[in-house]
Amino acid sequence: MFKILIVEDDIELREELSIFLTKNGYESYCLEDFQDPLSKMEQRKPDLILLDINLPNCNGEFLLKEMRKQSNVPVIMLTSRNTEVDEVLSMTYGADDYITKPYNPTLLLLRIEAVLKRYHHVSHILTYQDVTINVEKGTVLREKQELILSKNEMRILVYLVNHQGAIVTRDELMNHLWDNMEFVDDNTLTVNINRLRGKLSEIGLYHVIETRRGLGYILL
Repeated sequence: MFKILIVEDDIELREELSIFLTKNGYESYCLEDFQDPLSKMEQRKPDLILLDINLPNCNGEFLLKEMRKQSNVPVIMLTSRNTEVDEVLSMTYGADDYITKPYNPTLLLLRIEAVLKRYHHVSHILTYQDVTINVEKGTVLREKQELILSKNEMRILVYLVNHQGAIVTRDELMNHLWDNMEFVDDNTLTVNINRLRGKLSEIGLYHVIETRRGLGYILL
Protein backbone atom coordinates (compact mmCIF):
# COMPACT_ATOMS: atom_id res chain seq x y z
CA MET A 1 0.00 0.00 0.00
CA PHE A 2 1.49 3.32 -1.07
CA LYS A 3 1.79 6.06 1.55
CA ILE A 4 0.67 9.54 0.53
CA LEU A 5 1.44 12.60 2.62
CA ILE A 6 -1.01 15.51 2.32
CA VAL A 7 0.57 18.91 2.98
CA GLU A 8 -2.48 21.19 2.99
CA ASP A 9 -3.46 23.83 5.56
CA ASP A 10 -7.20 23.78 4.78
CA ILE A 11 -8.41 21.35 7.50
CA GLU A 12 -11.69 20.40 5.81
CA LEU A 13 -10.07 19.87 2.42
CA ARG A 14 -7.19 17.73 3.72
CA GLU A 15 -9.54 15.56 5.80
CA GLU A 16 -11.81 14.99 2.80
CA LEU A 17 -8.79 14.21 0.66
CA SER A 18 -7.41 11.80 3.27
CA ILE A 19 -10.72 9.90 3.46
CA PHE A 20 -10.95 9.81 -0.33
CA LEU A 21 -7.42 8.40 -0.72
CA THR A 22 -7.98 5.80 2.01
CA LYS A 23 -11.16 4.62 0.29
CA ASN A 24 -9.18 4.20 -2.92
CA GLY A 25 -6.52 1.96 -1.45
CA TYR A 26 -3.84 4.38 -0.26
CA GLU A 27 -2.40 4.94 3.20
CA SER A 28 -2.77 8.67 3.80
CA TYR A 29 -1.16 11.00 6.33
CA CYS A 30 -1.75 14.68 6.94
CA LEU A 31 0.82 17.27 7.96
CA GLU A 32 -0.95 19.39 10.58
CA ASP A 33 1.97 21.32 12.09
CA PHE A 34 3.70 23.73 9.72
CA GLN A 35 6.59 24.60 11.99
CA ASP A 36 9.66 23.17 10.28
CA PRO A 37 7.54 21.30 7.68
CA LEU A 38 10.54 20.06 5.68
CA SER A 39 11.88 17.83 8.45
CA LYS A 40 8.38 16.55 9.24
CA MET A 41 7.86 15.67 5.57
CA GLU A 42 11.12 13.71 5.56
CA GLN A 43 10.24 11.84 8.78
CA ARG A 44 7.04 10.43 7.25
CA LYS A 45 8.95 8.76 4.39
CA PRO A 46 5.96 8.86 2.00
CA ASP A 47 5.80 7.31 -1.46
CA LEU A 48 4.21 10.52 -2.79
CA ILE A 49 3.47 14.01 -1.48
CA LEU A 50 0.47 16.20 -2.33
CA LEU A 51 1.86 19.66 -1.66
CA ASP A 52 -0.17 22.86 -1.51
CA ILE A 53 1.56 26.02 -2.73
CA ASN A 54 -0.05 28.40 -0.22
CA LEU A 55 0.94 27.31 3.28
CA PRO A 56 1.19 29.18 6.61
CA ASN A 57 4.69 30.54 7.33
CA CYS A 58 6.09 29.01 4.14
CA ASN A 59 5.65 28.55 0.42
CA GLY A 60 5.09 25.14 -1.16
CA GLU A 61 7.35 25.93 -4.10
CA PHE A 62 10.20 26.89 -1.74
CA LEU A 63 9.66 23.67 0.24
CA LEU A 64 9.80 21.67 -2.98
CA LYS A 65 13.03 23.40 -4.03
CA GLU A 66 14.68 22.67 -0.67
CA MET A 67 13.39 19.09 -0.56
CA ARG A 68 14.83 18.34 -4.01
CA LYS A 69 18.33 18.95 -2.62
CA GLN A 70 18.09 15.67 -0.73
CA SER A 71 15.04 13.71 -1.90
CA ASN A 72 13.47 12.52 -5.15
CA VAL A 73 10.12 11.48 -3.64
CA PRO A 74 7.32 12.21 -6.16
CA VAL A 75 5.42 15.46 -5.57
CA ILE A 76 2.14 16.67 -7.05
CA MET A 77 1.53 20.37 -6.44
CA LEU A 78 -1.96 21.48 -5.42
CA THR A 79 -3.00 25.10 -5.84
CA SER A 80 -6.03 27.35 -6.18
CA ARG A 81 -3.95 29.74 -8.28
CA ASN A 82 -4.29 28.88 -11.94
CA THR A 83 -1.29 30.70 -13.36
CA GLU A 84 1.38 29.56 -15.79
CA VAL A 85 4.06 31.12 -13.58
CA ASP A 86 3.22 28.80 -10.66
CA GLU A 87 3.08 25.78 -12.93
CA VAL A 88 6.42 26.60 -14.58
CA LEU A 89 8.06 27.28 -11.21
CA SER A 90 6.72 24.06 -9.71
CA MET A 91 7.94 21.96 -12.62
CA THR A 92 11.29 23.78 -12.66
CA TYR A 93 11.80 23.06 -8.95
CA GLY A 94 11.12 19.36 -9.52
CA ALA A 95 7.36 18.74 -9.22
CA ASP A 96 6.17 15.57 -10.94
CA ASP A 97 2.75 17.02 -11.71
CA TYR A 98 0.55 20.05 -11.00
CA ILE A 99 -3.21 20.26 -10.47
CA THR A 100 -5.47 23.20 -9.67
CA LYS A 101 -8.37 23.34 -7.22
CA PRO A 102 -11.16 22.50 -7.33
CA TYR A 103 -9.99 19.28 -8.95
CA ASN A 104 -11.90 16.33 -10.30
CA PRO A 105 -11.28 13.48 -7.77
CA THR A 106 -11.06 10.86 -10.51
CA LEU A 107 -8.55 12.97 -12.42
CA LEU A 108 -6.46 13.41 -9.27
CA LEU A 109 -6.44 9.62 -8.76
CA LEU A 110 -5.27 9.10 -12.32
CA ARG A 111 -2.49 11.66 -11.87
CA ILE A 112 -1.38 9.93 -8.64
CA GLU A 113 -1.42 6.50 -10.31
CA ALA A 114 0.58 7.81 -13.28
CA VAL A 115 3.25 9.43 -11.10
CA LEU A 116 3.59 6.37 -8.85
CA LYS A 117 3.81 4.12 -11.88
CA ARG A 118 6.62 6.20 -13.38
CA TYR A 119 8.56 6.52 -10.14
CA HIS A 120 8.03 3.15 -8.52
CA HIS A 121 7.82 1.14 -11.75
CA VAL A 122 4.45 -0.29 -10.73
CA SER A 123 3.86 -3.66 -12.36
CA HIS A 124 1.41 -3.92 -15.23
CA ILE A 125 0.43 -7.35 -13.86
CA LEU A 126 -2.63 -7.66 -11.60
CA THR A 127 -4.18 -10.76 -10.09
CA TYR A 128 -7.81 -11.56 -9.34
CA GLN A 129 -8.59 -14.94 -7.81
CA ASP A 130 -6.48 -17.28 -9.98
CA VAL A 131 -6.51 -14.95 -12.98
CA THR A 132 -3.46 -13.03 -14.19
CA ILE A 133 -4.31 -9.68 -15.77
CA ASN A 134 -1.64 -8.22 -18.05
CA VAL A 135 -2.65 -4.59 -18.45
CA GLU A 136 0.09 -3.78 -20.95
CA LYS A 137 -0.77 -6.70 -23.24
CA GLY A 138 -4.52 -6.34 -22.68
CA THR A 139 -4.95 -9.99 -21.74
CA VAL A 140 -6.37 -12.15 -18.96
CA LEU A 141 -4.95 -15.61 -18.32
CA ARG A 142 -6.49 -18.47 -16.35
CA GLU A 143 -5.30 -22.07 -16.42
CA LYS A 144 -3.55 -21.61 -19.79
CA GLN A 145 -6.64 -19.96 -21.27
CA GLU A 146 -5.79 -16.48 -22.51
CA LEU A 147 -8.29 -13.88 -23.68
CA ILE A 148 -7.73 -10.51 -25.29
CA LEU A 149 -9.77 -7.59 -23.94
CA SER A 150 -10.53 -4.32 -25.67
CA LYS A 151 -9.10 -1.12 -24.16
CA ASN A 152 -12.38 -0.20 -22.48
CA GLU A 153 -12.99 -3.75 -21.23
CA MET A 154 -9.51 -3.78 -19.67
CA ARG A 155 -9.98 -0.35 -18.09
CA ILE A 156 -13.30 -1.43 -16.58
CA LEU A 157 -11.80 -4.69 -15.26
CA VAL A 158 -8.75 -2.94 -13.74
CA TYR A 159 -10.98 -0.35 -12.06
CA LEU A 160 -13.23 -3.06 -10.62
CA VAL A 161 -10.24 -5.12 -9.42
CA ASN A 162 -8.74 -2.06 -7.72
CA HIS A 163 -12.10 -1.51 -5.98
CA GLN A 164 -12.98 -5.16 -5.39
CA GLY A 165 -15.76 -5.65 -2.87
CA ALA A 166 -16.97 -2.05 -3.17
CA ILE A 167 -19.86 -0.77 -5.25
CA VAL A 168 -18.66 1.27 -8.23
CA THR A 169 -21.22 3.61 -9.76
CA ARG A 170 -21.82 3.92 -13.49
CA ASP A 171 -20.78 7.57 -13.29
CA GLU A 172 -17.45 6.56 -11.72
CA LEU A 173 -16.75 4.14 -14.55
CA MET A 174 -17.75 6.62 -17.24
CA ASN A 175 -15.60 9.33 -15.66
CA HIS A 176 -12.71 6.87 -15.46
CA LEU A 177 -13.03 5.96 -19.13
CA TRP A 178 -13.57 9.60 -20.13
CA ASP A 179 -10.40 10.66 -18.30
CA ASN A 180 -8.58 7.97 -20.24
CA MET A 181 -9.49 9.90 -23.40
CA GLU A 182 -12.29 7.59 -24.55
CA PHE A 183 -15.80 8.94 -25.05
CA VAL A 184 -18.21 6.63 -23.26
CA ASP A 185 -21.95 7.18 -22.96
CA ASP A 186 -24.39 5.21 -20.84
CA ASN A 187 -25.25 2.70 -23.57
CA THR A 188 -21.59 2.15 -24.49
CA LEU A 189 -20.77 1.36 -20.86
CA THR A 190 -23.57 -1.24 -20.72
CA VAL A 191 -22.29 -2.89 -23.90
CA ASN A 192 -18.72 -3.03 -22.55
CA ILE A 193 -19.82 -4.45 -19.19
CA ASN A 194 -21.82 -7.17 -20.94
CA ARG A 195 -18.91 -8.02 -23.24
CA LEU A 196 -16.53 -8.17 -20.27
CA ARG A 197 -18.90 -10.50 -18.42
CA GLY A 198 -19.12 -12.71 -21.49
CA LYS A 199 -15.34 -12.96 -21.84
CA LEU A 200 -14.85 -13.71 -18.15
CA SER A 201 -17.45 -16.48 -18.47
CA GLU A 202 -15.32 -18.04 -21.24
CA ILE A 203 -12.60 -18.74 -18.67
CA GLY A 204 -15.02 -19.96 -16.02
CA LEU A 205 -15.64 -16.75 -14.09
CA TYR A 206 -19.42 -16.64 -13.97
CA HIS A 207 -21.43 -13.89 -12.28
CA VAL A 208 -18.38 -12.22 -10.71
CA ILE A 209 -19.58 -8.74 -11.75
CA GLU A 210 -22.91 -8.11 -10.05
CA THR A 211 -25.30 -5.29 -10.87
CA ARG A 212 -26.62 -3.50 -7.82
CA ARG A 213 -29.79 -1.89 -9.11
CA GLY A 214 -29.78 1.87 -8.71
CA LEU A 215 -26.22 1.81 -7.33
CA GLY A 216 -23.78 0.36 -9.86
CA TYR A 217 -21.54 -2.70 -10.05
CA ILE A 218 -19.48 -4.78 -7.64
CA LEU A 219 -16.72 -7.27 -8.34
CA LEU A 220 -17.11 -10.22 -5.98
